[in-house]
Amino acid sequence: MSNSIAVEDLTEDQAREELSRLAELLQRANDLYHGQDAPEISDAEYDALKLRNLEIESRFPQLKRTDSPSDQVGARPVDGFGKVTHAVRMMSLGNAFDDEDVADFVRSVRNYLGLSEEASLEFTAEPKIDGLSLSLRYEDGELVQAATRGDGEVGENVTANALTVSDIPQQIADAPGILEVRGEVYMSHDDFEKLNAKQAEAGAKLFANPRNAAAGSLRQLDPEVTRARPLRFFAYAWGEVSEPMGTTQSSALDRLKSFGFSTNDLTAVCSSTAQMLEHYRAIEEQRSTLGYDIDGVVYKVNDLSLQARLGFRSTTPRWAIAHKFPAELAWTRLEAIDIQVGRTGALSPVARLHPVTVGGVVVSNATLHNEDYIAGRDSKGEQIRDGKDIRVGDWVQVYRAGDVIPKIADVDLSKRPEQSVPFEFPAKCPECGSDAIREEGDSVRRCTGGVICPAQAVEKLKHFVSRKAFDIDGLGAKQIEMFYNDPDLPIRTPADIFTLQKRDAANLNKLANRKGWGSQSAAKLFAAIEEKRTIPVGRLLFALGIRHLGEAASNLIANHYGTWDAFEQAVTAASQFSGPEWDELLNIDGVGEVMARTLISTFAQDAERQSIDALVAQLNVQEAKRPDTSGSPVAGKTVVFTGTLEKMTRAEAKARAEALGAKVAGSVSTKTDYLVAGPGAGSKAKKAAELGIETLDEDSWLQLIGDA
Repeated sequence: MSNSIAVEDLTEDQAREELSRLAELLQRANDLYHGQDAPEISDAEYDALKLRNLEIESRFPQLKRTDSPSDQVGARPVDGFGKVTHAVRMMSLGNAFDDEDVADFVRSVRNYLGLSEEASLEFTAEPKIDGLSLSLRYEDGELVQAATRGDGEVGENVTANALTVSDIPQQIADAPGILEVRGEVYMSHDDFEKLNAKQAEAGAKLFANPRNAAAGSLRQLDPEVTRARPLRFFAYAWGEVSEPMGTTQSSALDRLKSFGFSTNDLTAVCSSTAQMLEHYRAIEEQRSTLGYDIDGVVYKVNDLSLQARLGFRSTTPRWAIAHKFPAELAWTRLEAIDIQVGRTGALSPVARLHPVTVGGVVVSNATLHNEDYIAGRDSKGEQIRDGKDIRVGDWVQVYRAGDVIPKIADVDLSKRPEQSVPFEFPAKCPECGSDAIREEGDSVRRCTGGVICPAQAVEKLKHFVSRKAFDIDGLGAKQIEMFYNDPDLPIRTPADIFTLQKRDAANLNKLANRKGWGSQSAAKLFAAIEEKRTIPVGRLLFALGIRHLGEAASNLIANHYGTWDAFEQAVTAASQFSGPEWDELLNIDGVGEVMARTLISTFAQDAERQSIDALVAQLNVQEAKRPDTSGSPVAGKTVVFTGTLEKMTRAEAKARAEALGAKVAGSVSTKTDYLVAGPGAGSKAKKAAELGIETLDEDSWLQLIGDA
């Protein structure tokens, strides 16, 4: 699916299909960019794609996947270096692509903090360096460890290489006892040209760009190779510290500079959105003369105490965003339109393009949403592209706005072949021949074949083994396709994965003799499968690939019920969509009726239930991981917030309650322990009084939770 349909116009089916596509494509992009220093797409495309994901997930939180790009930071560390677990996770940044995105970011910060438009709020604005993220750990002023970002939690130990970079101090006077300095390793344009000239003279491989050169140089197994490469380092942040770095982002940067680090002189403090945008344009004008690569401007809330209040999402801070530079356009020929079938049965059209370079990246595919989009209509039946349809043979304009598979922005009718005919969207599934129907109100046509459709079965299995689901080493999308079609070692259901090594004692040898396999790789796969028999209940829920049930919702449900048995008993008891168990499920804050019905319907279907039960019989399902709530007075309590809170926003109150182990519900029931009511509480306060539930005002709530 292309991203030409605005997020607010997407149906749930469209959103789910797009999230599925983006997750698969971004996994490859992550591995190539962070793991192999050989990206196929630009940083702008990658970051913009993550923003698209985040926007869809914000509107459809129940659809969020465990392998969502917005939950990924970098890629898993590659072999060859020791592993380093970061004391403080290295986060990625959310992205903005236009002025309105920046204004939305500022509004979201104000709304979260409960600040009026007139209240003072400062941001820093600094160039976003296009390099390799690095964390430097100093103890008592001495550099003891350097690590790449990796996947945000675990990086590669490149200490020996970092010691060769002249911009990185080996000792710091008057530093805190523990200081983790974070920044970007990069290579200047001049040094990059000189390095490639040397590579050419030696007959060695040339680097594609300065970022690849810097990343490849820092990750050399021989530090002497790194020493010979002209690497630089900009410091812009910090991780674990034994004492505060300052009161503001700008003062902390000044302190880093006093320690001997290079910080970017183009960093400015802005007190309004207009000033932020003005500084963005000033940096953009200087971009070609800076002597190093940047791909945008990073804005951060200046006040560190406000940063602490704003906190983090799963992988991005609420107090910072990267404002990216614009995308580009190109024209090419549309050679074919293929139909792909997803795991929910959705038929997704894909444009096959004559390869064209768009801003330095070669693209050959574009998603086409659905039959309406091809016909020149949006989801409301109104014209797009002035009503011009898309046909095979058309000369089309490709818009690269962050998608790995870009969108088609326009069609040049003057170059349309005379023999062209409108594209006829199939009414039968191209994979299994079943009817492909389009329900009223749905813009997506779906295969009705269900479990008999091989495309759906394979896609569900791919989702099952995806990174944020079971994440089995050695069992990815390509291996799933191989096993699905293998008559001797078939994997047709998730349970088959865990019985693979049990069905036949000779299976290990059978696999070892397959092309591309050997005894060692086969043994590793079987060991990896065995290792993943133990899985948290939230990941298991998401791995099942139930429609509408994303990662966030899976974890919400898992945290509410705690164990698989408790969850399973509840959904079984709610099979009639009524009764206390049904009410309890709907009362989970973040779970809507559509999601709840789909979840219960899945478990009520005999074939689905048998498949799930067969899988669970092979697993050790762990209880949901709860936060450390020792000393919390509200751990395990169910809390409902209503009315207007005056000392914190609703989002802030909810986040703090959940961090203390409380369950936040959306409505009052007999299971509610506390109702926290501000002015304008209304019907919830009345119902709480009728049920005898303790009602607290905001001050009493804050007094109850105290500093827990």
